[in-house]
Amino acid sequence: MGAMPTFMPMAGLVDEIGRLTAAGLDAGRMQRLLSSTLVEPASLDPYLRFEAGRYTRHLVHKSAEVEILVLCWAAGSRAPIHGHEGELCWARVERGTLSFTNYHEVSRRPLRVTPVGPALVGGPGHLDGPADLHAVENPPDLRRPAVSLHVYARPYDECDIYDLEEGTVKRVRLRYDSVPTALQMSITPPRGEAGSR
Repeated sequence: MGAMPTFMPMAGLVDEIGRLTAAGLDAGRMQRLLSSTLVEPASLDPYLRFEAGRYTRHLVHKSAEVEILVLCWAAGSRAPIHGHEGELCWARVERGTLSFTNYHEVSRRPLRVTPVGPALVGGPGHLDGPADLHAVENPPDLRRPAVSLHVYARPYDECDIYDLEEGTVKRVRLRYDSVPTALQMSITPPRGEAGSR
């Protein structure tokens, strides 16, 4: 990111993203918006809830066109290689540092994916995406939490998790750790089901 980002309140960013997606997504305009802004710290604070050993997913906004989440990454937490159902996904670091590795699926049987370049490590303002298949990690050697904003241009409720050691792809239903009252969605995952992707 070349220039200093402009800070926007979360509500203003949600409104602007809504305008960008209402009449069909212009990926270039979304990229420019997300690469030139950060969420004002005070309006990000209500979404900050961490759990040791994992990341948490906090819904900010959801419509038929777009889903916006804040992910809170405990020190050393990671999201395994996962897909985005063919939809566009942008992930922007708001606080701390995250590592992003994008992948290309070569085959399912046998399962084979290859990295698309090296892992990219970035701090506040670093924008990954639009990604289709990637893994995200809060590097364990940093020993501090991180926060990211995720924009999915079209929402989805399930995704594929790639387990390279087992050679399998598992379909996982996605859950939220918190949801704004106005959206009235269930946030409690069934027993034994992961709350994070």
